[in-house]
Amino acid sequence: MSQSQSTVPIRDAIPPHGGTLINRIALAEQVEELRSKANHCPTVYLSERAQSDLEMIAIGGFSPLTGFMGQADYQAVVETMHLANGLAWSLPVTLPVTPEEAAGLKEGQMLALASATGKVLGLMELTEKFTYDKTHEAQQVYRTTDDNHPGVKVLYEQGSVYLAGPVTLLQRDPHPLFPTYQIDPAQSRQQFRDKGWKTIVGFQTRNPIHRAHEYIQKCALEIVDGLFLHPLVGATKSDDIPADVRMRCYEVLIEHYYPQDRVILAINPSAMRYAGPREAIFHALIRKNYGCTHFIVGRDHAGVGDYYGTYDAQSIFDQFEPGELGIIPLKFEHAFYCTVTGTMATAKTSPSQPHQRIHLSGTKVREMLRRGEVPPPEFSRPEVAQLLAEAMRERG
Repeated sequence: MSQSQSTVPIRDAIPPHGGTLINRIALAEQVEELRSKANHCPTVYLSERAQSDLEMIAIGGFSPLTGFMGQADYQAVVETMHLANGLAWSLPVTLPVTPEEAAGLKEGQMLALASATGKVLGLMELTEKFTYDKTHEAQQVYRTTDDNHPGVKVLYEQGSVYLAGPVTLLQRDPHPLFPTYQIDPAQSRQQFRDKGWKTIVGFQTRNPIHRAHEYIQKCALEIVDGLFLHPLVGATKSDDIPADVRMRCYEVLIEHYYPQDRVILAINPSAMRYAGPREAIFHALIRKNYGCTHFIVGRDHAGVGDYYGTYDAQSIFDQFEPGELGIIPLKFEHAFYCTVTGTMATAKTSPSQPHQRIHLSGTKVREMLRRGEVPPPEFSRPEVAQLLAEAMRERG
């Protein structure tokens, strides 16, 4: 299998995690040969999450990973939030299969990795297969064994054997919905260099952007050169607002309310794990690989329900030694609309009392939209509120 790796030039604002930006995409002249080889290999069918993981490994978004984790890395990550070599890493990136699927596979074999429809996406050299304790992984990674947690539910429903080994993506296909926003780490780093940005702040969301997001993004933009808006478009919960709607909201907001020469909008192909604090670290490291020097961590980052404390996703960064992550977290209090000052604010900057603050969460907005209500201007810019309301009507 081929692997080309590119050492990042010194002029980049920040090196990728582990020092080298991984590239596991087959060279154009190798594709036909590898595709032919795949036709004679056992096939493993990938879930939507596993497809996202394959893509993120291949483009370098999960650097330094070159494939799905082996047992030593898996155990180290679950127990210590570090890879076996000591490098910080907070979430397992694994390929689960059933015992029946694993039974006929031998270590050292080449495997074809295919979508659910049978399209061959890549190849993997099987270096290990191992069983694991689902309950233990759930408790360590998600801090709960409750199968009502969406991440735990996925974990419990998946196969009980992990396959490990380096991967090769056969070809990089344009994203079916957002090809113009499909900016891979090597490209985002080039764009940052072209703009002369020395400091870049990344922002992650799976929810529609609202005034609180805008406020903390612009606060961050006051202290850095550029803003990398990087909404997640991989698998999310069924009740989350669809990615195409969220992207339209970003487009209209940037057009009307942002300095366009200081913002880059791109998609993050990852799938959500809903792992709260651990996923905040994971999201930060991904943005480091894309070239960001700073990362916004807000209230209940990557959380769901009441499984995590409001600011647990911020305090987890303090568990790592200075410089260990390489990227600087920007920790923000929960922002709200202050009726006293008539502006967005946080408890740090507002003289208001709790009853004088308008708080709206992504969950509350979804509930409002389902009732046919348009989010108020204190929560969403009118153009964004209109888009959300129209999208909800279209979906019935």
